[in-house]
Amino acid sequence: MPRACWRLLRVLLHGLHGALVCAFLFPFLTPPLRMQRVGWWSAKMLRMLGIGLRHAGSLHAGPLLVVANHVSWLDILAINAVHPVRFVSKADVRHWPLLGWLVACGGTLFIERERKRDALRVVHQVAEALRGGEIVAVFPEGTTSDGLGVLPFHANLLQAAIATAAPVQPLVLRYCDAHAPVSPAAPYIGETSLAESLWAVAMADGLVAQVRVEPAQATAHADRRALAGHLREIIAARLDSGEMISPAS
Repeated sequence: MPRACWRLLRVLLHGLHGALVCAFLFPFLTPPLRMQRVGWWSAKMLRMLGIGLRHAGSLHAGPLLVVANHVSWLDILAINAVHPVRFVSKADVRHWPLLGWLVACGGTLFIERERKRDALRVVHQVAEALRGGEIVAVFPEGTTSDGLGVLPFHANLLQAAIATAAPVQPLVLRYCDAHAPVSPAAPYIGETSLAESLWAVAMADGLVAQVRVEPAQATAHADRRALAGHLREIIAARLDSGEMISPAS
């Protein structure tokens, strides 16, 4: 209990630090420098939460669409700590206390998944970012899972990569802890509130975020549904194998 409270205090202070940086420093920084700050801030936030980070593989140089399985709000921190990117996230994240504003400052594109027409708007925004040489990350499951497997992929946002002939790179996320190869503390699912999830993470013992970057896939002339199925198979196979990060990584 005392350790969890100490972690949460440090998280609050680091969150406030991030808010000050967004408000007073970001307006004067170039986009690359902003992304560097996002990466540093995310890596430190993981440490404040007592979360280790292990990763293997590297992202293809932009423009690039990153496709990842989705377990938790921690995913954004873990991916940014490895390589800062722009995200596509569900619109209600924008209304989360403090965190939503910080996510928006990081250049996140928000989508209202309940409105099918909104997907087309975001596809155009992602395509524009890719044409500008940026790296954008999406969670095609559209929601979080328990981390054991992969939900069906929605293919709509992949059209942005196909339209711009930008490669797509699958990224695999899994969280383990001192007691389980797949930690029950990390998933943000069901009726769990953000506060409950944050407390579970702060209470976890030896929580580690594992990030595995798989080889990039070409998209020229691809069928988006077939591509979505292929990417899902790559991620699911990695999770099923249990071989996320080799000891030498």
